[in-house]
Amino acid sequence: MTPAADGFRMPPEWAPHERTWMAWPGPNPTFEDPEDLAAARIAWASVARAVRRFEPVTVVCGPGQSAEARALLGDGVETVERDLDDAWMRDIGPTFLTDGAELAAVDWTFNGWGAQEWARWDHDAKVGAYVADLAGARTYTSPLVNEGGGIHVDGEGTVLLTETVQLGPERNPGWTRERVEAEIHAHLGTRKAIWLPRGLTGDYPPHGFGTLGHVDIVAAFAAPGVVVAHHQPDPAHPDHEVTREAIGILRSATDARGRRLEVVEVPAPTVLEAGGHWADYSYINHYLCNGGVVLCGFDDPRDEIAAGIFRRLHPRRTVTLVDARTIFAGGGGIHCITQQQPKTG
Repeated sequence: MTPAADGFRMPPEWAPHERTWMAWPGPNPTFEDPEDLAAARIAWASVARAVRRFEPVTVVCGPGQSAEARALLGDGVETVERDLDDAWMRDIGPTFLTDGAELAAVDWTFNGWGAQEWARWDHDAKVGAYVADLAGARTYTSPLVNEGGGIHVDGEGTVLLTETVQLGPERNPGWTRERVEAEIHAHLGTRKAIWLPRGLTGDYPPHGFGTLGHVDIVAAFAAPGVVVAHHQPDPAHPDHEVTREAIGILRSATDARGRRLEVVEVPAPTVLEAGGHWADYSYINHYLCNGGVVLCGFDDPRDEIAAGIFRRLHPRRTVTLVDARTIFAGGGGIHCITQQQPKTG
């Protein structure tokens, strides 16, 4: 049986949460330099504390790292220990589901974002099942190589995907679009997929660490029928054309209920390059928690513009900007390091 056949679905991120799960940065190829690792731990802890204002947080730490983590995380953040390779819980953790009364989870197949040269995943491939077990979730495994950052749902049957992730030969060679959609729908309880052709330029080689095109940095549902989309207004940046195409696809798309999507464009930060590469800084990679929006900040003039957009979209939530530049240097953003466990019952 599949989760959907058993009555489970992935709720939207704005649905009530039981808690947030994160993973603690440890020594690995992403943070080889001790100074980079120290900066990453400060950044991850800042996000954990911001989320903890709204809901419980549990952080998975490598063996022997809990004490140091708690010193930065502060009071009220739980820690558990497990072997880790990296620290992107959105991708290595489970995708939680519910039927309203019971908690379930999908344990996708994980292969280091397409078996990239810099990635390690022997331990991370087992984290999804571990976290699902800790949460007491009924777990379903899937042969699809997929990560939480590669999907975004509206809770009413629609899922956003990108062709270079689920259809990429690095992850699922030989899988057709129809087979991928069938597997996604059977495990998320969705029935309509909207495909974007690719992710942002900085998410691909040779631009450092990246996912080969996760959707959660390009577009995300803000409500049923409403999508926030990354817009790069500067024609000097290659994402100007990437985002123009993505926004056009979204504007012409309909969701699972037949509604034409309302697309809210969120302009990219003004900085075009970071670390010698095209910047993929994006406000879309935000996290919704109980009563809050934890939003990526970049010490940029457009930070407050983005915050204003999210305040209008989520008037009953408190918007908190957290500096995400160190997180982006490692290959992701705030959404990438958090994973929601929905409330049940």
